[in-house]
Amino acid sequence: MTCWRRFALLAAALLSPGCASTGYLLHAARGQLEVLSARRPIDEVIADPATTAQLSRRLEQVRAMREFAATELALPTGDSYRQYADVGRAYPVWSLNAAPALSLVPRSWCYPVVGCLSYRGYFDLALASEASQRLRDQGLDVYVAPVPAYSTLGWFDDPVFDSLLRGPPWYTAGIVFHELAHRRLYVPGDTAFSEAYAVSVQREGERRWLAEHGTEATRTAYRRYRAAHVEFLRMVRQTRSELEAIYASAASDERKLERKARSLRALRGRFAQMPARLEGYRGFDRWFGQDVNNAKLAQVATYNALVPRFEALMRRLDGDMRRFHREVERLARLNFEARRAALPSVP
Repeated sequence: MTCWRRFALLAAALLSPGCASTGYLLHAARGQLEVLSARRPIDEVIADPATTAQLSRRLEQVRAMREFAATELALPTGDSYRQYADVGRAYPVWSLNAAPALSLVPRSWCYPVVGCLSYRGYFDLALASEASQRLRDQGLDVYVAPVPAYSTLGWFDDPVFDSLLRGPPWYTAGIVFHELAHRRLYVPGDTAFSEAYAVSVQREGERRWLAEHGTEATRTAYRRYRAAHVEFLRMVRQTRSELEAIYASAASDERKLERKARSLRALRGRFAQMPARLEGYRGFDRWFGQDVNNAKLAQVATYNALVPRFEALMRRLDGDMRRFHREVERLARLNFEARRAALPSVP
């Protein structure tokens, strides 16, 4: 099926009756069409005399990452990441996340093709900001996050965005592996399961990629990042536990909001004293530099809460990625409750 026929079918599905507004879906369709139009074959970009040596080198690395994903991680690549796209803005998409002021359950948006998601993507930051303000006016906590890459779940051949190449090579590799995992499996209506699966593949892929292609310096930098990330997740889990108790209490809403504010201030205090930060690591400064609220905490949980259980499953299967994917695909066919129950328990 040609790319344009796939686009027409996707647009028709998106514009069928559903919970999402027609205006938003038209925006999404136009944004995706813009991305498709901006793509250039990586071979052509590398051969272009105007291409910098640094960009050529990073694109050559993506070629190797793509091959690594197929051979070492058993991921379907199709023709994804054979093309490069500079869409002329800082990021291709921004993700809008929201949650009630006194709940950690994220707001969901529903679509005909992918089911309900706990975020909404915008190709235009101004539109994302306008939508976030409307949600704030309704009393919700809101978080707008930049997205360096995203997956169309096999509908199209996803390109390498300029924003994907700004971090260290292991960062680029991890996102490539994450998005290709979505190409293999995405469970409509279960964002947390789908994202945790992709994050577990990402982490395993990063580790294997660095073992084979990294230098001692890059491996050291990665270990530093992972240690900081583990500590960050621990602090967020602690705060979520505090807030869950606050929200479930019999206190008045006013009292709950006061206690919520104290808990979030305490989280900032713990972050300021985080060992990695005191040693000069600044990887989470931007996250804490903006409003810390339920929407942010919910997003962290969506991507990470189930990851230890997927990693336990991977260990149970001795790191055999083909068996791992097949088992996750089996779980995906179960209903929500059975799917959760079937994942290994962790302490």
